[in-house]
Amino acid sequence: MQVTENSTAELKRAYTVTVGAADIDEKLQFHLKNLSQKIRMPGFRPGKAPVKLLKKIHGQALMGQVLEETVNESAEKLMRDNNIRPALRPNIEITKYEEDSDLEFSLEVEVLPEIEVPDFSGLKLEKLVAEADDKAVNDYLERLAAQQKSFAPAAKTYKAKEGDAVVIDFIGRIDGEAFDGGAGEDHQLELGSGSFIPGFEDQLVGVKAGDEKDVAVTFPEEYHAKEISGKEAVFAVTVKEVKKPAEAKVDDDLAINLGLENLAALKETIGKQVAQESEAMSRTLLKRALLDQLAEHHPFDVPEGMVDIEFKQIWEQIKRDAIQPGEAKEEDFADMDGPADDKERAEFMSIAERRVRLGLLLSEVGQKNGVQIRQEEVNRLIAQEASRFPGQEKEVYDFYKENEAAAAQLRAPLYEEKVVDFILEIAEVAEKKVTRDQLMEALRALEEDDEVESKPVKKKPAAKARSTAAKKPAAKKAAPAKKAAAAKKPAAKKTAARKPAAKKS
Repeated sequence: MQVTENSTAELKRAYTVTVGAADIDEKLQFHLKNLSQKIRMPGFRPGKAPVKLLKKIHGQALMGQVLEETVNESAEKLMRDNNIRPALRPNIEITKYEEDSDLEFSLEVEVLPEIEVPDFSGLKLEKLVAEADDKAVNDYLERLAAQQKSFAPAAKTYKAKEGDAVVIDFIGRIDGEAFDGGAGEDHQLELGSGSFIPGFEDQLVGVKAGDEKDVAVTFPEEYHAKEISGKEAVFAVTVKEVKKPAEAKVDDDLAINLGLENLAALKETIGKQVAQESEAMSRTLLKRALLDQLAEHHPFDVPEGMVDIEFKQIWEQIKRDAIQPGEAKEEDFADMDGPADDKERAEFMSIAERRVRLGLLLSEVGQKNGVQIRQEEVNRLIAQEASRFPGQEKEVYDFYKENEAAAAQLRAPLYEEKVVDFILEIAEVAEKKVTRDQLMEALRALEEDDEVESKPVKKKPAAKARSTAAKKPAAKKAAPAKKAAAAKKPAAKKTAARKPAAKKS
């Protein structure tokens, strides 16, 4: 094998490789000999078929296999001999080959940069810490009580206003004919909730118990029941009762409604939840500060191909963020491989470059310091993912077992967190006590600073580029506290008057 190096740019290599005809023929003879031991041909005993005859019949098919093996083996040897760490799959193209002649192919590959792992012992960071004080717990309890909205009967002469609830019987008709799903009895509807189609609730403002009212509405064009979408309907409504919102109270009854023994037990549960949220926010801010320092003090060139791939992922996310809520349509992005605005495109490219650089740096730190993910941790991740698909757990397990790339994507965030933990253990981290409000304000400021808005695409609303920890990372919002053993009432049966539920993304 002869190798000619054509270029040695900073992170790019280009070679021309020539493999002699004798080496190719030797491989072909080896395959023909193996084939002769397996194939059965009329008139010949097993293993006695002439190689020349086999070559005449099967030589062309075998030659394709030989060339593929030769190129792959030669490329691997080239990269091994030259200590090349490919960033992406090499681009290989056969440039010359004729029967019984040498094989020539070109190989172009982007290589990973040489990254010097820094000494983190001199790294100084500040961690904002907020305790779960009484104010934070009480604020949380008040919000929780407000969510447990209830209504109390109003006087029969009381006229309903927005925010009140009405208990109604109704039947809908289109062109005088009742339709499936258009009727309901004893349905409690909160006026202003937007749970019924547009215009329905507005027409019930001002009604009182005992009133009968015809409500005329037009079903939206995008209504889920296609047979009535866009059609006009009249609902005959009987108001059986009007209710006013009851005062939200933080007491033992609230705790009992949420499945706990008393208010003290609820406060203890909320205190733990608030503490967990505060720690999650502190972690987000600390990690961001760490990544910002790494990005600022450890610049190095990164492979263009990896940046291009990351840029495409950002752009695809922007498209999804615009299309899913209906702000844009797929055709609005036709023939667009990125923002039309050059400044915006450069901004997204900068984000992609930062992602790649920090990802490579964290990976190198992890490898040089033996950071690993145990199999039981991977199993736990897969179990968590499988729990999201009740009844399909086996399919999820099989998917990750058979798809190494998907499993790697599942492991990547955990690996990143472990590398960050490794660095934080070495770095000098000083804690600064703040209030929970100050902590939340710092997180909001971080999110606002990190938010990247694109300019309108074909006059569509701007989409947002989501960040990850490996770029200038968006601070993850602390997960809302789960209601303590809160049992939700079963959802009311859908009727045609109600809006279709938005699909979860």
